[in-house]
Amino acid sequence: MSKPFPLTLRVLAHLLSYPDTSLRDHMAEMTAALQRERALGADRLEELSALMQHLRGARAMDVEAHYVETFDRGRGTALHLFEHVHGDSRDRGPAMIDLLQTYEQAGLYLAPGELPDHLTVVLEYASTQPPAQARAFLRELTHILQAIFSALLRRESPYASVLAAVLELAGEKAQAVKIPDEPTLDESWEEPAAFGGCSTQGQASPGQPQPIQIVRAAARQASNQPGASA
Repeated sequence: MSKPFPLTLRVLAHLLSYPDTSLRDHMAEMTAALQRERALGADRLEELSALMQHLRGARAMDVEAHYVETFDRGRGTALHLFEHVHGDSRDRGPAMIDLLQTYEQAGLYLAPGELPDHLTVVLEYASTQPPAQARAFLRELTHILQAIFSALLRRESPYASVLAAVLELAGEKAQAVKIPDEPTLDESWEEPAAFGGCSTQGQASPGQPQPIQIVRAAARQASNQPGASA
């Protein structure tokens, strides 16, 4: 029979949450919970302990800024799991609904503003399940978790140890996989040209028709200005 590890999953979920003052004030208890449950190996526990010591001891401004820079800028390290599968395509909505129904069937209801595909929510749900089911559920996400782990490893982020721990609880070995280069932030937000440059990322599934973003041409705008010739 598998040893339960709900406390470890909850600690990992908290470690992937925004490191505000309330969270940092509980680092000692989180460390104690990991040590008490012993669901992870000694080396991984040491890495997580070092991360928690850093989060507790560094300047609040620095750790909060690092979190935003790590997880809120770029797709590669996004904690919204469906971002890695569906982008902003229409498929993401039904997948969200299915996942939300899975949570509600288990008696887990999200607070306003929480999205079901965020890894912190996924780990909280897994922590409510028996160990065998929790491990099987996490194993279904292995390909996404490995990609996020690899992106964090590329950035030399200490948060990579958290993803490695999740993978190990799923019964998988954390290992770097090949991931595409991320576009810069400017490239991600760049507007496509009129009738061209429509990206397949986050607009429709591969192989499906791509919507066209129509942009009013400058000449047309000028012709609509008062005093313009007909």
